[in-house]
Amino acid sequence: MDLGDARAYIREHHRGVLATVRKDGSPQLTPVSVGVDDAGLVVISSRETAFKVKHIRRTGQASVCVVPDGFFGEWIYVEGTATIQSLPDAMDGLIAYYRDISGEHPDWDEYRAAMIKDQRCLIRIDPTRAGPDQHG
Repeated sequence: MDLGDARAYIREHHRGVLATVRKDGSPQLTPVSVGVDDAGLVVISSRETAFKVKHIRRTGQASVCVVPDGFFGEWIYVEGTATIQSLPDAMDGLIAYYRDISGEHPDWDEYRAAMIKDQRCLIRIDPTRAGPDQHG
């Protein structure tokens, strides 16, 4: 699948499952909301204390399977190099992420305070592969 097509799909569909790798090599899966930033990176909000963040910091890799709101139907996956952007640097990205997925927040000061209180960060995936390329 073309990476541009994958990004376009994610701009329209925000439900997904993030896959990271535990120390023992087994998968760790988490339901997430997914977006695409202006640079074309796949973005996911998380807490600094989450295991997925620890796994990404260790491996620098992540995959996400993105599905439509109704779950069944066309779906895609994206794999790539993953990084964590922490606060305070992540604040503008967290605001853009929220706007992309949910629209305008009724109180941006309240949102910023919640991001700080929850120790939010941004997972950024630079896609290197997307699919599926064929269906069985």
